[in-house]
Amino acid sequence: MGCVTTPYEGSGAARWHDRRPVPAPLRLHEATVGEAWVDYNGHLTESAYLLIFGDSSDAFFRFFGVDEDYRASGKSLYTAETHLHNLREVPLGERLHLTLQVLGVDTKRLHIVHEMYDHAGCLVATAEQMLLHVDTQAGKVSPFPDEIARRLRLIHAGHAVLPVPSYVGHVMRLPGR
Repeated sequence: MGCVTTPYEGSGAARWHDRRPVPAPLRLHEATVGEAWVDYNGHLTESAYLLIFGDSSDAFFRFFGVDEDYRASGKSLYTAETHLHNLREVPLGERLHLTLQVLGVDTKRLHIVHEMYDHAGCLVATAEQMLLHVDTQAGKVSPFPDEIARRLRLIHAGHAVLPVPSYVGHVMRLPGR
């Protein structure tokens, strides 16, 4: 069995342009709900939401320079935590577009949020993620290389004009616990 891939495998990293303004938010990924993603209720299944958000992350990684060559050099990004909010049912054939906002970045961590919209522009799901930069050869979290860190700081600065969504940082629990 092969590994899970994204629609962007083999496309390489995008060329970085220092003078180009950073879109706020980024709009890097779209998808259409296919039969393999629909469950027995006729809607987008749980795992497919995460798969689509993962494809959006991969498009983002390539935007700032993380691709197959980067991973082959012994560095990668790992997801440490994800909070999914499924807000609406999504049927077979629905065209989805995603946005991505950088909420924070430090020497080793990246905090992002994705929003998924249907063809009518209704928000259908969100995913908040904490990502770690990893030295895969050493098997431990490590600082971003200088150029990647600089690009992430520029993206974060460009996204500072956006409000932080109200659902960011929420904890899941039953009342009274």
